[in-house]
Amino acid sequence: MSVLTRRHLHRRAAMSAAATTARAAGTGATAATTAATAGYASDDTAGTDPATGSEANPEDGPELRFPDGFQWGAATSAYQIEGAAKDDGRGQSVWDTFSHTPGRTRGGDTGDVAADHYHRYREDLDLMKELGLRSYRFSIAWPRIQADGTGQPNQRGLDFYRRLLDGLHERDIAPMATLFHWDLPQALQDAGGWESRDTAHRFADYAATVFDALGDRVPTWLTVNEPKTVVQNGYLSGHHAPGRNDPDAAYLVAHHLQLGHGLAVQALRGGGGTGRIGPALNLHPCYPADDAADTAAATRLYDGYENRLYLDSILKGSYPEDVLADLGPDSRMVRGIRDGDLEIISSPVDLLAVQYYTPIYVTADGDQVRRWPTSEAEWQQLYPDGLFDILTRVARDYDRLPLSITENGLPTPDRPGADGSVDDAGRISFLRDHLTVAHRAVAAGVPLESFHVWSLLDNFEWAEGYRQRWGLVYVDYPSQRRILKRSAHWYREVIAANRIV
Repeated sequence: MSVLTRRHLHRRAAMSAAATTARAAGTGATAATTAATAGYASDDTAGTDPATGSEANPEDGPELRFPDGFQWGAATSAYQIEGAAKDDGRGQSVWDTFSHTPGRTRGGDTGDVAADHYHRYREDLDLMKELGLRSYRFSIAWPRIQADGTGQPNQRGLDFYRRLLDGLHERDIAPMATLFHWDLPQALQDAGGWESRDTAHRFADYAATVFDALGDRVPTWLTVNEPKTVVQNGYLSGHHAPGRNDPDAAYLVAHHLQLGHGLAVQALRGGGGTGRIGPALNLHPCYPADDAADTAAATRLYDGYENRLYLDSILKGSYPEDVLADLGPDSRMVRGIRDGDLEIISSPVDLLAVQYYTPIYVTADGDQVRRWPTSEAEWQQLYPDGLFDILTRVARDYDRLPLSITENGLPTPDRPGADGSVDDAGRISFLRDHLTVAHRAVAAGVPLESFHVWSLLDNFEWAEGYRQRWGLVYVDYPSQRRILKRSAHWYREVIAANRIV
């Protein structure tokens, strides 16, 4: 393993430590976060571009209308909203274990109740209808279907998702179901988790079970959500479940997650499923911090770990040679690749789900530097043009595969005012800027089909607990009351007009 890789891995742990320090301070406020407020938390709903400081007026230039049939949506995940952690035969997940471990989450918060969507899904379906959503991206909780990750399915769990899917169809909202959004059954983790090749096969079995039970109701499937986040946050920094700090295990986990994706694709095809299927990848455009030749080389390798490791294996049938060389022939990942694995991983997919939050600027020694203001999430630099760059790059380099933006959003310090309304003008500015960039990408020929705001509801934000609010809908956790934020009303107008307003 090279020095650059060691720095790359160490940096993840350092970033986690910095985040932990900010959480311990209680406020999470930084100078960069304060700077972000100027662009994304003001009353100026015309918004400003944090890259230029200029106002983004939608009345300037051509009308920013999207193609007919463009799918406007919102996204959630099971552990973040469902609650009902022990109801109706649901088993324990790694996130149940992690969040109940002292010191792992802010304030000791857990997903035991979350937004109580399991019991309030009908109310939430009505909210989706009120917003005019055309698409809803959600995840299925593996431990709700198979308590220990294997064997016969839990019919009560399947019935919940049948009711949810029926409710979506009744409201003319297209379901987009994610099979794995990080809630691995704890029993499988106890048997080795994603370090074990067997977990990829158990995932394929689970996928086949879900396809068989629900496939006639789901037009679009996503396999694994953000495998990179599992690798980096779960196995490098350790501030996500399962809370490991093991670089050599991390990239073996990456390979098995990719293998699980490919096996799930094959399970859908082998079972005669007619739905579309693809992965959900969080992609970070990587830019050199300066013009030095060494910086360009370091940026290229960094991009290999951030993007090409996942894109190339799925869409080209090979891992990036520079990443494999950097890991070295004795790494557990390289030793774990078997004949035929990449053919499985690169089983043809129908679409790519892209999740964009932040760019990365890389120095010659492989470190990151910050160039733009950040949101309340200190890792998120506010740079809308990064979305254009990653969309056009993927369209150029990977044969114009249909693309869907399945997550884009930011946290803002939301709270009801005296009149009970929630004025999150900063979120409107952020979304307007990113939708403007998405429209520019469509105009440039990118085959973009849909846009899903993260998130529909305020929810359990992993290690941050309930401090950060990412939703279009405010959730008062003690009462579980829902309030449409100002951004939700604005997004409803965007959907109705099929253009940026």
